[in-house]
Amino acid sequence: MENTPNITGECVETVVDKKFIRLFDLQYREGKHYFDATRRSKENLVAPMTEEEFKKMLPDAVSCVVVIETPGQEPRLLLSYEFRYPAGRFLLGVPAGLLDPEDADCDNAVHTAAIREIHEETGIVFNEKTDSISTINPLLFSTPGMTDESNSLVCVVLRQDVEDKLDQSGALGQECFDGFALVTKADAQRILKAGVDDRGHFYSVYTWAALMYFSADLWKKE
Repeated sequence: MENTPNITGECVETVVDKKFIRLFDLQYREGKHYFDATRRSKENLVAPMTEEEFKKMLPDAVSCVVVIETPGQEPRLLLSYEFRYPAGRFLLGVPAGLLDPEDADCDNAVHTAAIREIHEETGIVFNEKTDSISTINPLLFSTPGMTDESNSLVCVVLRQDVEDKLDQSGALGQECFDGFALVTKADAQRILKAGVDDRGHFYSVYTWAALMYFSADLWKKE
């Protein structure tokens, strides 16, 4: 389109450059500025990517819809309460985490990251013989009006007895957890309808997606 903004590498200026957050000034026209908060380096920003690069890029992180399917029990969605610093409180969320640089060398970078993050945040070891993992969506932007941060959404079905194995001691760095929530389909529908968790707190868009996916039985095989 004639008035489409044009963003190239030469149009990008660094405003803030920290380990886990950066802010860039995207000068999309002469004298016109738009700011992008990102986890990416200047060389790996999404905005200047070619169409081919954009379609092939890996997400920054992975968020996991984890379903526990134990014989003789009702399926449950595994969620946890994690302290989210910008919100200043524990929020109901899914196991999630950033892709490591070395994940890109794996056959499936997203699945590798998902299995690692589930182990770190829940103590559960993925069993390739009984459990399953699939990609729901390879890359989703959460707030593209402010940031290019992206997540892949995956579904992991655990067919093992996990309740005695749940453990949050594997939290790393600034991660801080406050227990698990094993959510039935009825619970998920109730939380969705209320718009808040059982502590009365709002939750993230990825938690909403997990609740929707689980309550709609989309995780089940045809």
